[in-house]
Amino acid sequence: MKRLHVHIAVDDLAVSIKFYSTMFAAAPTVVKSDYAKWMLDDPRVNFAISARGVPAGLNHLGVQVESAEELTEMNARLQQLEGEVVEEMGTACCYAKSDKYWATDPTGIAWETYHTLDSIPVFGGPSASGCCVPEPTLVKASCCMPAQAAADGCC
Repeated sequence: MKRLHVHIAVDDLAVSIKFYSTMFAAAPTVVKSDYAKWMLDDPRVNFAISARGVPAGLNHLGVQVESAEELTEMNARLQQLEGEVVEEMGTACCYAKSDKYWATDPTGIAWETYHTLDSIPVFGGPSASGCCVPEPTLVKASCCMPAQAAADGCC
C-alpha cells in the first residue's frame, strides 16, 4: 500500500509540532532538533515538518511505497511524463536512507516517490539543507481549458 507524503518547511518547529500534534491527535513518531514526522494511519499519511533555513511553506509532496517493486512501478509511470525524472538511489535525507525518484509537476511542485531502506542518525548528507529536493524542472501542460485560454491568453 502506498502512503501520501507531505513535507512542509516551518518557521518555528516547536509551535508547529504543537499545532500538528493537536490537529492529528497524535504525537510525532520522530522528533529531532530541526525535524518532526507523523506516520499517521488516519488519514494514512507520512507528514513531516522541518526548520532548516529554507522558506516556510510547502517543501514537496510525495508517495512513499513499501517495496522495491512498487518503486519500479512508480518510476515507470513517471517516465511517461514529459519532464525530467531524477533518480537517487541509497540517498541520505530526512533521517532516512532511501531509493527515490523526483519529478516536478506543471506548476513547479516537487514530487518525491521513494522506498525507505533504513533510518539514519543525521538529517542527510552535506548538501541536505532543503531536504534534498532537486532543482525544479518544469513540465509544460499539453493543453488547457478553452475558456482559460480565451481569458488569459494561455496556450
